[in-house]
Amino acid sequence: MVWDEPVPISRDQARATYLAVKRTEPGGGDVPGVAKELPGQVTLYPGHVLVTMDLDTMDEMSAQVFAVARAHGMVCYDPQRDLVHNVAPLGVYEGMQLHTGDGMIVHDPDLGLVHDVLATLSPQNPFVALVNFGRHFLQVSPGYELEYKEGTLIRTTVPELAEVQRAFHEYATGGREFLDRHAWQDQAV
Repeated sequence: MVWDEPVPISRDQARATYLAVKRTEPGGGDVPGVAKELPGQVTLYPGHVLVTMDLDTMDEMSAQVFAVARAHGMVCYDPQRDLVHNVAPLGVYEGMQLHTGDGMIVHDPDLGLVHDVLATLSPQNPFVALVNFGRHFLQVSPGYELEYKEGTLIRTTVPELAEVQRAFHEYATGGREFLDRHAWQDQAV
């Protein structure tokens, strides 16, 4: 679902908005102009656009929906993954990509999305990576094994999700404090 929000919102706020809108009747009210550009089956609600897609094409289509929403400065909520895509705040690396083991790819993800996606690590989502192609990346797998590559691949294990989220936030915002906080081992590539 896509709609306008004046400031970034939490996943809980996005979910509540989505559920409230779904309890209303489609149609009526102002229709966001973004509706014409969205792929898939579009249902209009006052101030909101619901995009229905088939599970086989969900990853590709949701990336398109998010890109269109971002271009229009709108929030996008993915009820299948229970994730909200805000327009900001972004990391410092233009073109940075967020990749997940369950098939999601987001260009220039907002920091809140990165934080929330990390909590979805599971056998169904076996990794999360922030990638700056040709430069460096940080990724994590269940068990909180972090891998960082900038020339040499190094690896460490951290004890809890909060530390993973902190390391990813630092990486996305240009910090490298996470490299000093942990004991890393070189890995032969």
